[in-house]
Amino acid sequence: MSDKKLIFSEIDRYAEDFRSISRSVGSCPELGHEEFFASELLCTELLKYGFEVERGILNIETSFIAVYDTGKPGPTVGFLCEYDALPEIGHACGHHLICSMSVAAAVGLKAALEGSGIGGKIRIYGTPAEETRGAKVPMSAAGLFDDCDFALMAHPYHTFEQSGESLAIDAIQFEFHGIAAHAAASPHEGINALDAVLQLFNSINALRQQTRSDARIHGIIDNGGKAPNIIPDYASAKFYIRASTRTYLKELSAKMMRCAEGAALQTGCTLTTNAFEFSYDELITNEALSEQFNANLIDAGIRPEQIEIGKDHGSLDLGNVSVRCPAIHPFVKVVQDRLLLHTEAFREAAMTDYALDGMLFGAKMLAATAFDVFADPALLARIRSEFELQTKSRQ
Repeated sequence: MSDKKLIFSEIDRYAEDFRSISRSVGSCPELGHEEFFASELLCTELLKYGFEVERGILNIETSFIAVYDTGKPGPTVGFLCEYDALPEIGHACGHHLICSMSVAAAVGLKAALEGSGIGGKIRIYGTPAEETRGAKVPMSAAGLFDDCDFALMAHPYHTFEQSGESLAIDAIQFEFHGIAAHAAASPHEGINALDAVLQLFNSINALRQQTRSDARIHGIIDNGGKAPNIIPDYASAKFYIRASTRTYLKELSAKMMRCAEGAALQTGCTLTTNAFEFSYDELITNEALSEQFNANLIDAGIRPEQIEIGKDHGSLDLGNVSVRCPAIHPFVKVVQDRLLLHTEAFREAAMTDYALDGMLFGAKMLAATAFDVFADPALLARIRSEFELQTKSRQ
């Protein structure tokens, strides 16, 4: 039996286990950093398949790293697990499929490495809270991906799409502090914090004219005062600021900060700011690794014209991983209709047998791609060379 056939056979052998993981996590949605059921289930399963598991990485309760070491020299691959759900609508982003896909891929690759005698390590990273305060951010900052030769994950979708781009993001809350007063009897004694928020929005809307087309600025007023007859002494707004590169995002965020400082100055308020979610870097797709994944799709019967060009799908904490080691984030087809992520319709479709079949297929493609890198030192060298060029140009 060939090495890839061994991968596929091993995943098929335990297919019902991997389906059960998806069903169980999907039926028990948990918000970011509250994924206690999902984390425990994944760790238990990985122990069963012969991986060593360390929990609570960086004191993040629902995180983990599982490792299989062949004991022989070779590359280190990282498979990424996400398992947080969305508020109110549950697993409408398919993270219940992502985590089982990565576990299945790791199990399949392990069997191939054992059968071939090729050396190296497999790591599975359990990364909570991708939707908000993604654990990949502190994990990356702590250097936990620095000795990974490459990292892989695939996202459920309504079509096949090659790994593409994502936007770097800053999440900033602007808080303005004024002085309360009776809005009818003594308005002149107040300092209106809501006026400062409105000035901030006006300044940002003016800023948009001088903003590059690859940037996005969108925000809400999350506190606008207590009652119409009270001059608000506190008001705040939350903004997502996105751009195609961290470099431009820093420039744009600095301009936003000056807009806020100007609003405070105009109204006499004081200003405080905070990051209400983690900042994510842009995804840097490693094209050599991405092309190998696409080649495996084609070998498995997916026609080239069925694989769409990678698009911008917002922001991902995998971006922070991709500036530390070569990484890809392709999309795999798990639903039959063109359903949008983060919708109830996608959530329901992502729990069907069709979706579970798509999850298993994605796992096979991830494992096959990882094995190609393990077995071909020249491919690994191309991946590493491209990564070094990409990160050097980013500095």
